[in-house]
Amino acid sequence: MFEFLPGVGLRLPGCAGTLRFGMDERTAQWAVATVADVRDGWVCGARWAFRAQYRGLTLDAYGDTTDRRGLHQDTPGLAGIGLTRDPFTLTGPSACPAVLGGIDLFGYPTPEVSDALSDSLPPTLRLSGDGLYLNAVSIHAEPVPVET
Repeated sequence: MFEFLPGVGLRLPGCAGTLRFGMDERTAQWAVATVADVRDGWVCGARWAFRAQYRGLTLDAYGDTTDRRGLHQDTPGLAGIGLTRDPFTLTGPSACPAVLGGIDLFGYPTPEVSDALSDSLPPTLRLSGDGLYLNAVSIHAEPVPVET
């Protein structure tokens, strides 16, 4: 089971630990590598990114981001994490739960998940889905405004 922890990161399945915002690339990759095969990735504005497959889900992580527009400070270490479902598994619950506050985000139809979460979604969490079930969830480190 994956567990989204707003303000903290993502708890990984089994005893793999937690991906914590701010952790370095090597530590993040090592934690994920205990449960899945890690591959290089790419995210615009990030110095590093990787992805891994686990039971029908793709985990994407990236870090050391820069904000070219100057709206936020650069984010050192792990800055964002996403889980995306395999497109062939979108017609039913996911094989691996992805939980927020005790609610399996990929385990129930989108309207039921929305009703259960009501207005309690943290601003750093994004849900995506245009079908019966959600197909992606991402969480980001809290942005730090630039002081003027």
